[in-house]
Amino acid sequence: MAEINGLLKDYLDYLEIEKNRSLKTRRNYEHYLKKFFDYGKINAAKNISENSVRDFRLFLARAGIKKITQSYYVIALRNFLKYLIKRDFKVLSPDKIELPKISRRQIDLIEYGDLERLLAAPSSADLRGLRDKAILEMFFSTGLRVSELCGLNRYLDLKRGEITIRGKGEKLRVVFISESARKAIQYYLGKRTDAEEALFISLDKNKRIIGRITSRAVQRLVDYYGKKAGIAVKVHPHLLRHQFATDLLINGADLRSVQEMLGHSNISTTQVYTHLTNKELRQVHQAFHARRRK
Repeated sequence: MAEINGLLKDYLDYLEIEKNRSLKTRRNYEHYLKKFFDYGKINAAKNISENSVRDFRLFLARAGIKKITQSYYVIALRNFLKYLIKRDFKVLSPDKIELPKISRRQIDLIEYGDLERLLAAPSSADLRGLRDKAILEMFFSTGLRVSELCGLNRYLDLKRGEITIRGKGEKLRVVFISESARKAIQYYLGKRTDAEEALFISLDKNKRIIGRITSRAVQRLVDYYGKKAGIAVKVHPHLLRHQFATDLLINGADLRSVQEMLGHSNISTTQVYTHLTNKELRQVHQAFHARRRK
């Protein structure tokens, strides 16, 4: 295994240094590739064959792993092979490994009335409630990913109404804070008497501050307020990111602008929202469909 482990380390270093990928991406790629090497008993690059890849993909499919997760393994392997070819290794062509077909992603959304009830659900009686209100308002105002929201620091220039975010792949983008989100943050920070750097802090059962809030804690509180607001579907942080995007598109924003605000590298990722928001198609259907029927 010495050769393949050495090549894997070189590749992961290349991802981190040359491609500027995050440590999380590095760890994910290491997991996907090691799983393949271990299953196929791959100890050298030349042992990666169409048969070994096909057997591994059958293993993943029969293990009940979701199609989207299976595709991550395939993408990691294809990119690893591309890297080896760039270094003049004679290995299996990545073009011979097809990506699994994924059905169009289902976008979770809630009605606007449900959204308003969700945003109004936290109590304003204590620091926890004010924090939670600010978190929900920030999600809907900015379309932030949960990790991006957790990473925010408290010293924001709220008067400007915009902040710079370092997102996936270390890419910078500007997001905008609505008036309602700005007020919610001001009320929340006005109750803070600590010197903690984090904008959103974690509180224990005795309401003591115990550091920066975690992604898991944010997921739990969003789910809690979804249930409190009586919303039938499961509410999660990414649903609020979907709401942000569709709200912009429904109200006339162009796709490129929404792509920028979401931090999507490829506009095709943003295009999944367009079938939910095309008012013109609805108007055409209403104007021209079945006009000869009595």
